[in-house]
Amino acid sequence: MAVGGKNIYANIYIVSSVIFLMALGVVYRLVKIQYFDGEELRDKVRERNIISRDIPANRGNVYSADGSLLATSMPMYTIRFDSQAPKKEDFDSNVKALSDSLSVMLHKPASHYEVALRTARAEKNRYLLIVRGLNYMEYMRLKKFPLFKMGPNRGGIIAEQKTVRQHPIGKIAQRTIGYERDNGDNTVTRVGIEGAFSNYLKGTDGRQVLQRMSRSHYKPISDGNEVEPIDGKDVVSTIDVYIQDIAHHALLKQLEYYEADHGCVIVMEAKTGAIRAISNLGRADGGGYYETVNYAVGEKHEPGSTFKLAGLLALLESGKADTATTYDTQGGLVKFYRRSVRDSKRGGYGVVSLARGFEVSSNTVITQGISEAFKDNPSEFIGYLEKWGLDKPLGISLVGEAKPYIPKPGQKGWSGVALPWMAFGYGLALTPLQTLTLYNAVANNGEMVKPQFVSEVKEYNNTIIRFEKEVINPQIASPEVIKKVQAVLANVVKKGTGRKLYSPNFSMAGKTGTAQVNYGGGKGSDMYYSSSFAGYFPAENPEYSCIVVIHKPNRAKSYYGADVSGPVFKRIAQKIYTDVPSTEEVKNIDQISDKIESGYEQYYAKANAEVASMPDVCGMAVMDAIPLLENMGLVVKASGVGRVKKQSIIAGSVIQRDQTVILELS
Repeated sequence: MAVGGKNIYANIYIVSSVIFLMALGVVYRLVKIQYFDGEELRDKVRERNIISRDIPANRGNVYSADGSLLATSMPMYTIRFDSQAPKKEDFDSNVKALSDSLSVMLHKPASHYEVALRTARAEKNRYLLIVRGLNYMEYMRLKKFPLFKMGPNRGGIIAEQKTVRQHPIGKIAQRTIGYERDNGDNTVTRVGIEGAFSNYLKGTDGRQVLQRMSRSHYKPISDGNEVEPIDGKDVVSTIDVYIQDIAHHALLKQLEYYEADHGCVIVMEAKTGAIRAISNLGRADGGGYYETVNYAVGEKHEPGSTFKLAGLLALLESGKADTATTYDTQGGLVKFYRRSVRDSKRGGYGVVSLARGFEVSSNTVITQGISEAFKDNPSEFIGYLEKWGLDKPLGISLVGEAKPYIPKPGQKGWSGVALPWMAFGYGLALTPLQTLTLYNAVANNGEMVKPQFVSEVKEYNNTIIRFEKEVINPQIASPEVIKKVQAVLANVVKKGTGRKLYSPNFSMAGKTGTAQVNYGGGKGSDMYYSSSFAGYFPAENPEYSCIVVIHKPNRAKSYYGADVSGPVFKRIAQKIYTDVPSTEEVKNIDQISDKIESGYEQYYAKANAEVASMPDVCGMAVMDAIPLLENMGLVVKASGVGRVKKQSIIAGSVIQRDQTVILELS
């Protein structure tokens, strides 16, 4: 018994010692974790449950020259609910009031929200979707609702912000305004002004700390951010919304009538090079026209007869011919190395001067003139083109400008017919913008300026960078030559190929162009016509230059530049200048005649005496609705993008001057 008792005590001592040693080990591990490894382990827990996420900065706005908003960043919010965040008493005392508030704002029954919230609470749903697509003002309103106003940790509100780029004027000038797109493969596509000036627009991203709620769901730890984002700077473009609207709709109308494939129009301010309008429209599969490609900047092609301006300038500047120099059109056909050049008029024009040949767009006159003058030294002619910068890109700020093609002696593409073919715009390639820059130089009395799309970069209404006029060539030809060329271009409209466009109410100068495209593709090739018109207005004191190019018009209707593209040019000039007609007899534009003053007073009195009623503008484009309502004396406020969906004043209601009307767009 004594021996057995000793064994029992020995076992107890052994077990006690093991337990004691295990307790010491536990204490050791606790001390080690608490004082030595604790921070490292806590960091690992944080890494698994706490993350930092970038908050994209709001991109700066893009404005038009007249202050209209062309592109802006709008924060949009998705609201979710963490049903386990609120205490039971907070949830129970606020759930009905929260449901009522959500019902009023989101237009669903309060019972719908109360059931959803209580079900989420019972099922421990920590990511219940409440609503998507709230704007900032709606989000700020929702944050003040019962329970939600306690914040994410006590109230359970989860707000996910996404920045959306919107264009208040719709799709007008969409390609030129452009975009910046992350392709998801570490590459970024940058287009138009948005792409070219992204370094100014993009701002600096912030940081937000989030807590893990489930395998893939996180919520912000607090209302504030770890690092607040810094918004981008604003960019002021040279686009004039009024002129842009005119150009866009004039081009669209002509494309639709002639069932053309695509086209573009550019309006440039003559003295500064500021692009006041640029529209690029291509036909989609469904038949509509959209801005998908910047044809004006990125598409080079044979310009055809609009390039005859370069030949005329070279002949006059070199002194090898004058406007009065005569040429025999030889029945409308001349040959160079067994290849024929024909005039559009069967039988030609007889013996005519260089000026008259240009006015009627005689191919035989300009090709003979250039060939006789430069055949022994074609590099001299090429030298003029190089002097005017026609052999290289303009170096504009937008990405994607096509490189022009000018054949040169000794290089691939040069042949015996290269020189005469270049004379009437074949065998070379330019973009519409490059062609317009040459015409603008003539309009600007010989000074060639670089096309400009942005005038300044601003931050909080303060100018950071101002982009001044940039001169490419201070004088492309002597003043005497420029004056002669200006007279010839004016006569093209008065009595040449552009005579259908002539109007006694306003003056224009320019050149028609009709070029065959894919003419050398062989049997079965898709040969079509490109119709163009390039020039400026008013002819006597040019303010704007303009080019219109329309590809593949329906030949059954017409394909000549004067018929297809010329009317677009005329429409733009007409809309800008005939709203307030001007004549050469006006001596003092600041002087107001008694007749005009009296007429205005009578109109004003009548307008104020009559009771005006609110028109129905629903369905109208915002570009049309706003001027209409503002002309009636209303103050217009618009929200959204596109066409008018709702108006705050019912159609037919009596309206008062300076009354505010709110338009909801869709």
